[in-house]
Amino acid sequence: MDVYEAVTSRRAVRAFTDRPVPRETLDRVLSAAAWAPSGSNIQPWHTYVLTGAPLAELKKRAGERLAAGDPWDTPEYEMYPPELKSPYRERRFAFGEQRYGALGIAREDVEARQRAAAANWDCFGAPAALFCYIDRDMGLPQWADAGMYLQTVMLLLRAEGLHSCTQMAWAKYHKTVAEVLSPPDGLVLFCGMSIGFEDVTAGDARIGRAPLDETVTFVDGF
Repeated sequence: MDVYEAVTSRRAVRAFTDRPVPRETLDRVLSAAAWAPSGSNIQPWHTYVLTGAPLAELKKRAGERLAAGDPWDTPEYEMYPPELKSPYRERRFAFGEQRYGALGIAREDVEARQRAAAANWDCFGAPAALFCYIDRDMGLPQWADAGMYLQTVMLLLRAEGLHSCTQMAWAKYHKTVAEVLSPPDGLVLFCGMSIGFEDVTAGDARIGRAPLDETVTFVDGF
């Protein structure tokens, strides 16, 4: 698989089979992803990978919290600006329409939307999950570094025939994740990432992208 195919075939998959992901594959992917760029090579990411019984335990604890109606943990960072302006607001709205529309869920069906969102806490059935932390003393450039690292991981997973889904949703249950992982106090959970083989029978929707002229300005010198 070349780089272009990896980029264009990568998407947030929200339905996985229970086929195990080989440990050697994860080792290969994460060893190569370490070459992702970072300012002054400080490599600010801290990665935990769960499979098997530890992942099952995390899913169980998250599911119990969800069933009990526990409120989300106090946020450690702001996921979206409180007043999302145009055109970002419209893109986010369109995402929701496409995502839930593909599942046959009407916008006004709040209960069905909540059930669909609850699949986050099962990692959409994935048999492996990655949790990316960053030191709370880091600044915005280092958070950008972590994003480049995660993108590198996802592209390498595609090269291995795997799919993924990054999930900021896990930051809402960061205390539950910490119960299982016991990270140092100085780290903030950025996101989780479900990893596995896609369940192609689920008919997961692919979300489109803005046209090039909405996001790119060429200042030609030809």
